[in-house]
Amino acid sequence: MPHDRIAELIAPLRVRPGSKVRLPKDFDPGYTGDLIDKAAGTELLQRGVAMLADFQSRLAAQHTNGLLVVLQALDAAGKDGTIRHVMSGVNPQGVRVHSFKVPSAEELDHDFLWRYATRLPARGEIAIFNRSHYEEVLVVRVHPELLDRQRLPQQARTGAVWRRRFQAINNFERHITDSGFRIVKLFLNVSKEEQRKRLLARIDRPEKNWKFSAADLRERGHWRQYQQAYADMLTHTSTEHAPWHVIPADHKWFSRIAAAAVIVNALDGIDPQYPVLDTRARRELQEVRGALENE
Repeated sequence: MPHDRIAELIAPLRVRPGSKVRLPKDFDPGYTGDLIDKAAGTELLQRGVAMLADFQSRLAAQHTNGLLVVLQALDAAGKDGTIRHVMSGVNPQGVRVHSFKVPSAEELDHDFLWRYATRLPARGEIAIFNRSHYEEVLVVRVHPELLDRQRLPQQARTGAVWRRRFQAINNFERHITDSGFRIVKLFLNVSKEEQRKRLLARIDRPEKNWKFSAADLRERGHWRQYQQAYADMLTHTSTEHAPWHVIPADHKWFSRIAAAAVIVNALDGIDPQYPVLDTRARRELQEVRGALENE
């Protein structure tokens, strides 16, 4: 996947910092650009996966920078499949996937960003957040009663709560990037009709039954509120140092290509390199080589 092709592919998906986002008007869940051939798309994905594997190997060897991939989406948008396909070629030792569920009692005893901060990547690593700190301005916003469980003082639960959280998240991410870690933020944008089809498939296909939960249907009933919450999230937290990319998710083959392209582009921006040994270290290697050859 040539670098100019990557830039061309992901440019329409980037949320311009400072812009106001309206969903679904501004981003079409069915968009595939000029990639109308699924077979060609599969080949493109394979090239992207190979590039990602190479970058990840160099990132681990350099051991200076790290990468955080944030995945947000409504139910059935394809988060798990995206992780499985896009990261299929990387060394598992250098990748950590964290799925954030309902907060534990210990996590509720801390500020809302604490549990996410404890799962950030180390230098040389890629960490993937399958759902993330953005749940705190999405699910909690759609279900404000969840604020009660967070044991916040009264002054923290009144006024511009969500604006303050947007600012806290932006500051949190600024600190992360200033410390040498790139952040890739991907919103898998699925349409309501495509979600309906995928939820039905979870019911109709026995091998997918385990994925279905009655809670999925209840959350679908809040579709409009979620669209507004996501639009506000994209509007207020797409920054120059950590921009959002809205990945069209109605066609899984395209969403995986697009996700891979955004991640590869971020790693290309880091441009990690294998360490170069100094003269002494190279001399020691040659001595070891000679000893092995003379055995």
